[in-house]
Amino acid sequence: MSIDIARLSPHLEAEFTQGRTGAGGPAEWTVVADASAEGGHGIAQVSKDKTGYRFPLAIYKPFSGSDVEVSVRFKPVAGTVDQAGGIAVRLQTPDDYYVVRANALEDNVRFYRVVKGKREQLAGADIKVFPNVWHTLALKVQGDRFSISYDGQALFTAEDNTFAGPGKVALWTKADSVTHFDTIAITPLD
Repeated sequence: MSIDIARLSPHLEAEFTQGRTGAGGPAEWTVVADASAEGGHGIAQVSKDKTGYRFPLAIYKPFSGSDVEVSVRFKPVAGTVDQAGGIAVRLQTPDDYYVVRANALEDNVRFYRVVKGKREQLAGADIKVFPNVWHTLALKVQGDRFSISYDGQALFTAEDNTFAGPGKVALWTKADSVTHFDTIAITPLD
């Protein structure tokens, strides 16, 4: 299933719940105009709260699953603490999930599990993430195996069974990251 971003405006709340892991102010997700985006619109987290351990989530309400492939097209636009965008899967609560994220200030892609709000890195790769450029990030989950690709290139795999059951899919950012997402595809594998 693909999410039609242009159709969401102004009804983002009909399909997404806003959440946050960590401290700081609430998430501020909205549909934004972006001439370089597919269809001219994107979903963006626009709060510039600089709290370092703050992870805004846009949780997609219509879907829950365990084995899934999710891909997003994202563009890091702004942020002084971070310029990151990611995908959360098997989300149980805003404090319990897996996430893969790409960071334009650190030039890397990392995969974490978040348990009771605490992040633990499971795998990662150092790779150039350009700001103000559209990138594609994909995460395929089957059983306890996670495969991550970035801009069409397979990066790494990881294994973990902390969250084996079904959960939600979410868009993810960090701290003051202003990141646009314009294409979201969710493919159930179970």
